[in-house]
Amino acid sequence: MNQAVTLPIDFVPCDTIRSQFSNAMSQMYRTEVPAYGALIDLVDSNNQQVLTTNSELAERLGQVENLETLSEQRHGAIRIGKASELAMMGRIFAIMGMQPVGYYDLSVANVPVHSTAFRAVDSESIRNNPFRIFTSLLRLELIKDEALRAKATAVLEKRDIFGDKVRELVATAEKEGGLDAAQAEQFVAAIVEVFRWHSEAAIDSELYTQLLSEHPLIADVVSFKGPHINHLTPRTLDIDWVQENIHTTGAKAKAVIEGPPKRECPILLRQTAFLAIKEQVSFVTTGEQQVNLTHAARFGEIEQRGCALTEKGRDLYDQLLTQTRSLTRPLNDGSNLAQYKAEIEQVFSVFPDNYKQMHDQQLAYFSYSLTGVALPQALKDSTDIDQLVDAGVVRFDPITYEDFLPVSAAGIFQSNLGEQGEEDFSQNPNQAEFERDLGMQVADQFSLYQAMQTQSIEQCFAELAALK
Repeated sequence: MNQAVTLPIDFVPCDTIRSQFSNAMSQMYRTEVPAYGALIDLVDSNNQQVLTTNSELAERLGQVENLETLSEQRHGAIRIGKASELAMMGRIFAIMGMQPVGYYDLSVANVPVHSTAFRAVDSESIRNNPFRIFTSLLRLELIKDEALRAKATAVLEKRDIFGDKVRELVATAEKEGGLDAAQAEQFVAAIVEVFRWHSEAAIDSELYTQLLSEHPLIADVVSFKGPHINHLTPRTLDIDWVQENIHTTGAKAKAVIEGPPKRECPILLRQTAFLAIKEQVSFVTTGEQQVNLTHAARFGEIEQRGCALTEKGRDLYDQLLTQTRSLTRPLNDGSNLAQYKAEIEQVFSVFPDNYKQMHDQQLAYFSYSLTGVALPQALKDSTDIDQLVDAGVVRFDPITYEDFLPVSAAGIFQSNLGEQGEEDFSQNPNQAEFERDLGMQVADQFSLYQAMQTQSIEQCFAELAALK
């Protein structure tokens, strides 16, 4: 009698689950915030035009990315209220192949959160789907009013943003090593619900008003039953054009594009957004009466991604940005926009705007690949990648920056939610506490980019060896 053979479970790849989740989130947000849908259409149309008219850009991007998924590329952002929520988010995103990368202290810009970005980390996985979630944890310890801090803490301690179904599916994935197709479908649907908008508040109007006075972001996190997605961000290839044309969607753009100035060879990340929509939220009063108040939280952001910088390059960028903002700090109303643009362009003129110079000065990370040119006999034993580049045997293309910039993120938050706040939190990083709450260490972005660059070099030498 033959023994029954147990077949392995057909698990859905993490990249596929991440793609399914990204698409489901986009569909939900398009329904909830129609202006986002109009923004997506505007960006998609412009991207196709840019790729059609700029063949050099299309070729460079095609060397390191999947251009077919460009219109689907985006990131989202959430804000959560307590350590247990952060830890569960880490477990949820792990099922989608997303790891925490980088630590961001936004208190430096008067925003009482610290954050990380959950994303894919290896080249092939990023190529399959680069969806990211910028995840911020509220720092209640920065609220100086002890009584108000205690009230906010009590509200957050009582809430459960996940529910039993989410915990059941996460536990199953961790125990079994993955999810099958039916489980993955249930998982995506359940997580999308976690991020859905709630028009009914979890607190009364009096507490909401107190929290709003302390800081609008605190009110946004504490007041609701869940961490509604506050924006989804499509990727544009020409953010300046989109900035000038956002008004055609019926939305109003923020005044200043965050990040480095416009360049021939984009670096890091540039971001803009349309201003947060005002939505009616139902609160109860102390007398159990229902009252509707206006709350502004959700907006549409746009990003243009450039080359990832080495630590040397990032140090130069940070130095130049600090220098610029010491001369002119951009105002949210745009009243000093012309002056700021002139200052930042002048200050950043010392940063090479040429990939060859950036490469030679080791300011950025690049992916290396063979050109098809025959290897000269004199270089047949060379282990110097630069010699092969100079000989035309190997080419280099910029590795896309997959992460975020704390000053830019804070600038987006402030301009969209009026998050100026009267408290001055000052710079107050605490990565150790964040990682303790998360339950794991965050990855170092520079190490990840270096690994991608090194892997591409090793691949070149392996392919050349196979040709000998």
